[in-house]
Amino acid sequence: MRLCAVGLNHRTAPLDVRERLVFPVDGLQQALQHLAGKPGVCEAALISTCNRTEVYTVMEPVSGADTVLNWLAESHGLEPEWLRPYLYVHHQREAVQHLLRVTPGLDSLVLGEPQIAGQAKSAYLEAVTAGTLGQILDRLFQHAFAVSKQVRTETGIGANPVSVAFAAVTLARQIFGPLESYTALLLGAGETIELTARHLHQQGLQRFLVANRTRERAEELARNYGGEAITLSELPDRLPEADIVVASTASQLPLLGKGSVERALRRRRHRPMFMVDIAVPRDIEPEVDELDDVYLYTVDDLQDVIQENLRSRRHAAQEAEEIIELQAERFMTWMRGLDTVPAIRRYRERAGRHRDVVLRRALRRLARGESAEDVLHYLAHTLTNRLLHGPTTRLREAGEGKDEELLSQALNLLDLEDELRESGQTETADDSTYPRRMKQP
Repeated sequence: MRLCAVGLNHRTAPLDVRERLVFPVDGLQQALQHLAGKPGVCEAALISTCNRTEVYTVMEPVSGADTVLNWLAESHGLEPEWLRPYLYVHHQREAVQHLLRVTPGLDSLVLGEPQIAGQAKSAYLEAVTAGTLGQILDRLFQHAFAVSKQVRTETGIGANPVSVAFAAVTLARQIFGPLESYTALLLGAGETIELTARHLHQQGLQRFLVANRTRERAEELARNYGGEAITLSELPDRLPEADIVVASTASQLPLLGKGSVERALRRRRHRPMFMVDIAVPRDIEPEVDELDDVYLYTVDDLQDVIQENLRSRRHAAQEAEEIIELQAERFMTWMRGLDTVPAIRRYRERAGRHRDVVLRRALRRLARGESAEDVLHYLAHTLTNRLLHGPTTRLREAGEGKDEELLSQALNLLDLEDELRESGQTETADDSTYPRRMKQP
């Protein structure tokens, strides 16, 4: 089996490409099952966020990354060759290292952001529910969660509040100064919006409007920060109240168009509006940026602000990379061990058959009245010969053929090197080193 990760992120693809590859949450399980039904795909998991779409698979060796590429393109009505330049492909250890870097936020737009760990856990649960996880991916994701916790515990990667939400609030302060007298409109009620509300509240902002598809969730978030919940249908009437707009919903279509923002500006008598669209696909039409008195930023535009806040995390990231290197090797050691499982099972089954045959013969001897001591000697001697016949025959053939590499590997496998070195022996034992064969029944 071969482990493979195929995806794109904020480094390899611009926003207008990333938003075309987003998978709706309510369609993830069906998408995974469709992928798992492709020839050669044995296991599958999918992480789909505003900054990345990544597919993790375990495939038969005859299959390749093009299986995933073609599926991604087919799922979104795209041409595979158009999509290919934006994708990265990782196999085996590189795929393990990649997920181990993604989960603690080392591969995020904001270095060390904690949200991606929760998104990875959601992706894992979706794959579990879809029934597309097997032994390898299940173990890999569980390992990634443990490593993420270790990284955050043992390094300072999460010591300072650096996130897209924090960057948005920092930028708002640069434009407006102190925020106490302003009003914020938050579109959505997920983790990013909640984090934005927390940062705004910490900066002194008191008036919040929270609009969400589910009013109950909007009311819960508004209650936590002394805000007011509104419905999406109320947006046109309430938008003029907002000085700061932060949008992060799962809507497949924009919630704010150029016309609605233009009307709001007229009612505001062209007092400036600061707008941040964190959503992918976008919640605010890009044409809104053409309006005067609007400062519109997307997640890509926040990069400069984010970089300024990352310096304290870079040393911690170096420490984290050392942890990931070690933990990736540990996972690969476990994965390589899976290749030996069928051989070990067959070898044990063969030994069990020898045991059963010799035990039946020994019991027949006891039933005929032979002494227990003679039967025990017979049992031990015959079973030893049966178990060692194959290996000793191969060792003798290797010696006769002067196959020194095979001999060396055999001595290591049988743990005989030290014993032979201590005894000074250089020849492989043959059957004459064992007691004389007893007569077979």
